[in-house]
Amino acid sequence: MKTKTTQRSWKIRLHEIIYEADTPAGKWFDLILIGVILFSVVLILLESVDYIDAEYHRTLLILEWIVTIFFSLEYIARIVCIKKPSSYIFSFYGIIDFISTIPLYLSYVFAGSQVLLAFRIFRMLRIFRILKLVQFIGEASQLKKALTASRNKIAVFIYVVVILSVIMGTIMYLIESDEAGFTSIPRSIYWTIVTLTTVGYGDIAPQTNLGQFFATIIMILGYGIIAVPTGIVTVEFSKHAKGDPEKPDKSQDFGVHVNTQSCPNCAKAGHRDDATHCYNCGTVLNE
Repeated sequence: MKTKTTQRSWKIRLHEIIYEADTPAGKWFDLILIGVILFSVVLILLESVDYIDAEYHRTLLILEWIVTIFFSLEYIARIVCIKKPSSYIFSFYGIIDFISTIPLYLSYVFAGSQVLLAFRIFRMLRIFRILKLVQFIGEASQLKKALTASRNKIAVFIYVVVILSVIMGTIMYLIESDEAGFTSIPRSIYWTIVTLTTVGYGDIAPQTNLGQFFATIIMILGYGIIAVPTGIVTVEFSKHAKGDPEKPDKSQDFGVHVNTQSCPNCAKAGHRDDATHCYNCGTVLNE
């Protein structure tokens, strides 16, 4: 009985450190984790520079192994300290943590003539660690809600842009010659999209006066098109930041604060201060 109680107590303590950001230990853990993530990304960037990797390859490799072991222990600890490990393993952050941890191990498993290529590919997958930083950004949830709320408007916008690109691309194919680079309708559509998004590679350019006139119209439309999705997301973001007047958040009326407390069973975060049970699975909090 004592062994079970002891085991339960250290799991609860480990859960507070790893998943809770409101406790002193949790804040320190998050700060250390952020530092290690950024340090790991710097290692990846340095390793991609040939002359730095050639001179300091062994040092970079040793440091990367230290970082990989740290992330491996963190990944195992996150699984161990929750009652329902699958809720973390198959979650967005669980998958990102797994992808960002295994590359160094996989690079030593594959052998053969393509070993160097495989080694580099798997090592570069470590860049996904930077996605782990998303969970530490307080406004990330608001941005996610804003993007979700505006997805239908953005979908319609993209649909209109695609139609416009097909029409304009077809017109440019009819106006311009093969010598100007408009050899097919798909290639003309590619040029239209590049021009409409104001990227302008310059690999294809209209030569006739009529073609240049249409190109001018497409360029002007491009400036307006850039502003549309930005405005849509900004409005939705503002609604969620201040509270949508059409759908007021009742928790704000009573001054209820949402904290970073995480469920020990399913690892869902964002519970109210006065919550006693998880909003997702119903597990008792702070057992």
